[in-house]
Amino acid sequence: MSRIWVGTDCGKTHHHCLVLDSEGSVLLSRRVANDEPELLKLIGDVLALPGGEAATWSMDMTGGEPGLLIALLVNHGQELVYLPGIAVNRASDSYRGAGKTDAKDARIIADQARMRRDLQPIRLGDDASVELRLLTDRRTDLVAERTRTTNRLRALLNSMFPSLERILDLGARGPLVLLAGYQTPAAIRRLGARRLEAWLRNRKVRNAEALAVKALEAAERQHTAVVGESAIAGMVQTLTEELMSLNDKVSEVDKRIEERFREHELAEIIQSMPGIGATLGAEFLAAVDGSLEAFPTPDRLAAFAGVTPAPRDSGKISGNLHRSKRYHRRLQRVFYTSALFSIQRDPNSRAFYDRKRAEGKRHVQAVLALARRRVNVLWALIRDRRLYTVAPPATQAA
Repeated sequence: MSRIWVGTDCGKTHHHCLVLDSEGSVLLSRRVANDEPELLKLIGDVLALPGGEAATWSMDMTGGEPGLLIALLVNHGQELVYLPGIAVNRASDSYRGAGKTDAKDARIIADQARMRRDLQPIRLGDDASVELRLLTDRRTDLVAERTRTTNRLRALLNSMFPSLERILDLGARGPLVLLAGYQTPAAIRRLGARRLEAWLRNRKVRNAEALAVKALEAAERQHTAVVGESAIAGMVQTLTEELMSLNDKVSEVDKRIEERFREHELAEIIQSMPGIGATLGAEFLAAVDGSLEAFPTPDRLAAFAGVTPAPRDSGKISGNLHRSKRYHRRLQRVFYTSALFSIQRDPNSRAFYDRKRAEGKRHVQAVLALARRRVNVLWALIRDRRLYTVAPPATQAA
């Protein structure tokens, strides 16, 4: 049976689709609006081409802008594969034509799909995994914004009141409540320790007395007002309020993530692994689209997570291993971070880590080796639908 390959260069308002036959000849090239009627017409025209009954659709994105096209292709039972954008860019120099155009990129995508056999199918998760992906993406954005705001706040406070900046933990609520009300040394001295303590207690700040004493001590060490103190104090107050609002938003998203994660059928199994809580568990489910159907072996999952070395031998050099450049960074974070936590909580993980350190591996290498081992364990737990235990099951121990 003859086959055709459809390359799609995805865009916001339009996609460019180009179809190749088995010889690499162009059968169709069209710019199509990202609108259902036009996309349906495109699918119909492609299926009507010679060989259209066996078509492979390849694209450089797996979600977002081509979401509607992907949904329509799935509904029509079409085969979809993914070619990363970086692979398109690297291959472009091997194709004729100067510059970068949508038609050229679409042809590269189609031709690479025609020649290569290592492209991953585009997987569609269920509603739960899609929701978890949206929530974890939202949390990542909020945490990044919180970090930027914290750094800006620290820089401003250090330029105006460095002795106070040194003693405040801006990750705690109490110091933020203090900065929302009082920012300058003079303002804190005027209020005094007792009144400041009472003011903090009225706002339900823990350890109000200790915080008030520290703040007053810092104020007594600085009696000079810097240039622009009033403007800086106003900006410190604004950033503090923004930071408190971001903390509330992160807490709200964390609550939604935990609720949605616990509803998933694999939640109990995943969370039984030491070091994996609701947030990391949700990121795991979002990365694998809610199941391990696309990972028939733990090796495939480890490669996808970027915790398995790949050979890079050349000439007389052999055994030269390096980390693959194509991996899911968020999933790698899940296994690496959970491995770090598990060293303190799980005797099996601690023993494995200590053994790797004794073999001469550095800390990061030992943690990555532990992360790789934990991939095997989690994959087997999900396959067998059982919870993690420190001691292996009796059937395996025998």
